[in-house]
Amino acid sequence: MLSSLKPKVLVIRESKIVHKSAIVHPLARFVTEEAICLIFQISIEDIYTVECWRYMVYVHGKGLSKFVSYADFPPILGVKPPTQSDFIKWRRRWRKQHEPHRHKQAPQWWAKFFVDEFCQAHSEAMLNSWVELIELIQFAFNPEKLKELQNSYHQEKLVLSREVFTDF
Repeated sequence: MLSSLKPKVLVIRESKIVHKSAIVHPLARFVTEEAICLIFQISIEDIYTVECWRYMVYVHGKGLSKFVSYADFPPILGVKPPTQSDFIKWRRRWRKQHEPHRHKQAPQWWAKFFVDEFCQAHSEAMLNSWVELIELIQFAFNPEKLKELQNSYHQEKLVLSREVFTDF
């Protein structure tokens, strides 16, 4: 998959995430609309609201009304990094969610989520921060997925260096 060579544009939009509980779940910091789009294979425009309750996330969108576990969301930058407690919650969820031969590993779409984040990185420093985060949770991926993520990282790093070079 080749990335386009058009400049990366920062998009700021109003969040559709609403916290409905006075007690915030520890994994609520990782809830993103981008992850919801991948989970349900919908566009951001199709999401009406994302309600973060004490133990579950409720997603309401076009033709969609679902509860999602906080442990379904991958870690992101800009918030407190994942902790050992988060790792345990994810592994417990994966053990319940997936077929036996894939237990204790993230769903396939997590890799897609990180590849998308690589593509949206505005700088090499941000790209490197994503890689550091993935290194922290590399237990979540099989060796093939890790290789795929590594290849995507190198590709985006090359694209970013070309963009910097063409700006001169």
